[in-house]
Amino acid sequence: MKAKLLALYHQHRLISLCAIGIVVLVPAGLIIRGRSAQTRYLTATVTKGSITATVQATGTINPLTTVPVGSFVSGTVQYIFADFNTRVHAGQVLAQLDPTLYQAQVVTAQGNLDNAKANLADLLATVDVMKADVQKDQADLAYQQASAARTQQLYQQGVFSMDQYQLQESTLGQSQATLAAGQAQVVQTEAQVQQARAQVESMQGQLEQAQTNLKYTTIISPIDGTVVARNIDVGQSVAASLQAPNVFTIAQDLTRMQVYASTDESDTGNIHVGTEVTFQVDAFPTQQFRGRISAIRLNAYTVQNVVTYNTIIDFNNPNEILLPSETAYVTIPTGHVENAIRIPNAALTYTPGLPSSTLQQLYKQYNIPAAATSTHLGGWQVVWKQGPQTPIPVAVQVGITDYVNTQAIQGSLQEGDVLITAEQSTGSKSSTAPGLGAQRPGGGGTRTGSSR
Repeated sequence: MKAKLLALYHQHRLISLCAIGIVVLVPAGLIIRGRSAQTRYLTATVTKGSITATVQATGTINPLTTVPVGSFVSGTVQYIFADFNTRVHAGQVLAQLDPTLYQAQVVTAQGNLDNAKANLADLLATVDVMKADVQKDQADLAYQQASAARTQQLYQQGVFSMDQYQLQESTLGQSQATLAAGQAQVVQTEAQVQQARAQVESMQGQLEQAQTNLKYTTIISPIDGTVVARNIDVGQSVAASLQAPNVFTIAQDLTRMQVYASTDESDTGNIHVGTEVTFQVDAFPTQQFRGRISAIRLNAYTVQNVVTYNTIIDFNNPNEILLPSETAYVTIPTGHVENAIRIPNAALTYTPGLPSSTLQQLYKQYNIPAAATSTHLGGWQVVWKQGPQTPIPVAVQVGITDYVNTQAIQGSLQEGDVLITAEQSTGSKSSTAPGLGAQRPGGGGTRTGSSR
């Protein structure tokens, strides 16, 4: 009896273990079967036609010539005669500062100049009188010299006494001293005259400066144009102590304007002066405007480690529909080829999802140069055709691109060739196991590969 029970126990345990094994193995089998997949390729055809390479850039519209109008003197704005969008002419009054202070300075400078001139006139008159006195002293000296000569002669003849001779000599000495003193006063007064002349010139300069400052209280337009900015209001104080503040900005001619397009340093080698470009603005999204590159400015600037240059594009704006500071979206042609073999760009970014060793074998089998698989020297790259079992690599040297197709310069590609652009893996449908319900098909995924 005991042996029979033991046999039943082992039989029951064996059945349980088998049942467990079935439960474990059936899902495992389903999983293994679900992993078997079929690869479906997405393709594109090689075509023949024209390719135009372009550089896309964003820029700002600016007037051809913009002149800031400043104030050279400080003061309070008394009147404003021009506003935004006002058409002005050269010499037209734009604003008036309070001139009271500068008028007083002109009056003071004029008074100082008049005093300096009067002082100079007095000194000149004094010099004339002194010169006349010197001439008189010179005549008196000549007379005394003649008298002294006669007195000496008569003294020697015994006609005059010693006292008379000495008196004449004393008179001659006094005449000489008087003449020397008069001449010294003339020299001194002439020096004062030179100083007075310099004072007159200084006062004249101060008067001219005061008059110029008074003139600068009237702000005028230096050119013909349109006011695009007004930075002052009536009653506002304008301070010009350190530099002339900008009170107006005038665009000389809004019918001829420019686009300042920011172009990356990697694109400047293909951008040339004289190239005709197109651009659009947000205000007219369906309209295309044309211009011509006039310069690539050398004052580069760096934004987030990207070196950028301003490419200047001149264009005509006869109806003045484009306004300063509008954003322009510029397309700059950098190359054009007719009858080119065109490779879809998606084919250049595809790499099969194969092991690296398998890829290397395929490269070797189809004589793909190393320059095309790693360094891309000389512009060589690899594209893939669909083969009977695995994709077939094709080496091709590429040229310009229009961001949709790329020019094939060398290689065995021809018009009509079909290239792989992506691959899609779809799981196979598993059979249904008894008692486990239906198994849903495995999910699929698309692979486009990575740029090499």
